[in-house]
Amino acid sequence: MDFDVVVAGGGPVGLALAGELRLGGARVLVLEREAETPRARFGAMGARGLNTPSVHALHLRGLLPAVERAAAMWVGPQALPAPGGASGDVFVGHFAGIGIRADRLRPPGPGEEFLGAGVIGQADLEEILRAWAAVEVRHGVALTGFAADDDGVTVHTGQGEIRAGWLAGADGGRSTVRRLAGFEFPGVNPVFTGRQAVVDLDAPEKLVAGGWQHGEDGSYVLGGWGGDGEPPRVHTVEYEVTAKRDEPVTAAEMQASLRRVSGTDVAVTRVHVGTRYTDTTRQATTYRRGRVLLCGDAAHVHSPAGGQGLNLGLGDAVNLGWKLALVARRLAPESLLDTYTPERHPIGAWVQRWSLAQTALSAPRGPRAEALREVVADLLDTPDGATHVVSSIGGGRQHYDLPGDFPLIGHRVPDLALADGTTLASRFRDGRAVLVDTGTGAARVAEGWGSRLRVVTARPLAFSDQELAALVRPDGYLAWASVGDLAEEELRSALAKWLGPAGGC
Repeated sequence: MDFDVVVAGGGPVGLALAGELRLGGARVLVLEREAETPRARFGAMGARGLNTPSVHALHLRGLLPAVERAAAMWVGPQALPAPGGASGDVFVGHFAGIGIRADRLRPPGPGEEFLGAGVIGQADLEEILRAWAAVEVRHGVALTGFAADDDGVTVHTGQGEIRAGWLAGADGGRSTVRRLAGFEFPGVNPVFTGRQAVVDLDAPEKLVAGGWQHGEDGSYVLGGWGGDGEPPRVHTVEYEVTAKRDEPVTAAEMQASLRRVSGTDVAVTRVHVGTRYTDTTRQATTYRRGRVLLCGDAAHVHSPAGGQGLNLGLGDAVNLGWKLALVARRLAPESLLDTYTPERHPIGAWVQRWSLAQTALSAPRGPRAEALREVVADLLDTPDGATHVVSSIGGGRQHYDLPGDFPLIGHRVPDLALADGTTLASRFRDGRAVLVDTGTGAARVAEGWGSRLRVVTARPLAFSDQELAALVRPDGYLAWASVGDLAEEELRSALAKWLGPAGGC
């Protein structure tokens, strides 16, 4: 084998997956068909919001400070006011273009704090992930085909063949890997076209800046993530589907769209960088076929409303990476990969349902649509409605349905303060599972799993008067826990399920 895993696609999801695989000890190659750097491709476009699960994952790997510094370049150093105490003109998001006010959110309870890192440029995020992943990335090299057999995958490119144990497709919504592997990709066709561009305008004062502006023919927003003196960013949505999938967005096209939705005669004199998208909504029925797996947009596509696509893909990468690394190194059986689709597919399906709901609510105007928007706006103006929507879109409710009686099993572990002055999150930098043992004897039971886990004996302050044993997966989700007398057989079973048999396969 040339590599344990070839990852097709060098965007944020592919790089995150490659980094997780590398931490797990796998030999990884990333193929990226684009020859240009992300900054050249996206420029001032490609801003992405990061939700709670993404921030949690970045925090575990020690990447959050770099991400926060890059995010501050886009949104400034100011922080949002505390929930419940913000002024009425501060908004924390939207649902189908209906703004959600910060002062309507309920203050979070213990363990419910929203970990937000703000908005980051895709180019910035890719650069951070590429430096951290520390794997070989071949730019301008596209996967053109592959042949999978019982022992591995032969990947074909324009620059020769590559032999690997596994192939992961993180190559976007029109994934070549998905198509060639024959994954079923059911869903619904698009009903709108969105266009985003950084432009020069002859008279920007003709448009209303800040927030979505809705009209009979569509919607638009005028704003920008850049600083003073930089050209503005315009974003239009029209309920028609263009056939210009791969053609560059021109000034004439952007101007015509902006005039239709704004009802003005504003002129677009230049497009610096632009893109278009639709609300095509499809999801692969499974994320694995033999030695080929899908990740990110290759596994699911939907409207970008709510900004959940990147976060959904990062969640896929963090879930899959450590599992595939253990299997590729023959430390765990292939059955470990059978947990990938059951854990990630329901979350993808949920995101798609909420995306479809926003598309329906944003449809062209009429008495019925207006009445429905008014009802939803009233609900979003209540503490319960605002908090439910923001926490849901922010990923705060995401968890995996794992067996066990301990209350937090299947949930992200909090960054617990430890008696030695550190916190639990600092123990996940190297991508291993973590076993917390406050003197129960769990560490002795886990000796057969050696370097696959890290033992933490410092007592969590939240369990200062209790004996705790807890197994946390490399992705930061609690797999097993007990308080009091150690259930040794349960622990052995959990270790074997998530890390493979003692000593390896």
